[in-house]
Amino acid sequence: MSHVSYYTEEGLKKLKDELHQLKTAERSYISKQIAEARDKGDLSENAEYDAAKEAQGLLELKISKLEEVVSGARLIDASTLDTSKALVLSKVKIKNTTTGASMTYTLVAESEADLKAFKISVDSPIGKGLLGKKVGEIAEITIPSGTIKFEIIEITR
Repeated sequence: MSHVSYYTEEGLKKLKDELHQLKTAERSYISKQIAEARDKGDLSENAEYDAAKEAQGLLELKISKLEEVVSGARLIDASTLDTSKALVLSKVKIKNTTTGASMTYTLVAESEADLKAFKISVDSPIGKGLLGKKVGEIAEITIPSGTIKFEIIEITR
């Protein structure tokens, strides 16, 4: 069962590039390691061979999971987004009703989240709390240390 996730063009390209890197360079590197270890003799007592085979298994698992993510990925056209409410790729300016501090975040898929770039995942507590909210509404968001109330100030693309 494939899980659908929404990505920007940049985010989807990054995923596909990583998958390509794993399938080409990483697979080739591990194949060489296995071949070198095999050439060293008795496989029953060859720790290098065992380690290389284990690394191969982990790589194939990672490739499989990434292929599943890419197959369920959907590209979002930011120019067609409705700015009346907070959605994936919306830029949302919020104000903490307790402290008065304002901040602006872009809501993105989990794999594109980057707090330093002010991109938060729609799967995070804050992202989930903001989704579907309109300007002027209050989002009550439960976090481990309690509940925070954010007022939606502005929604843009």
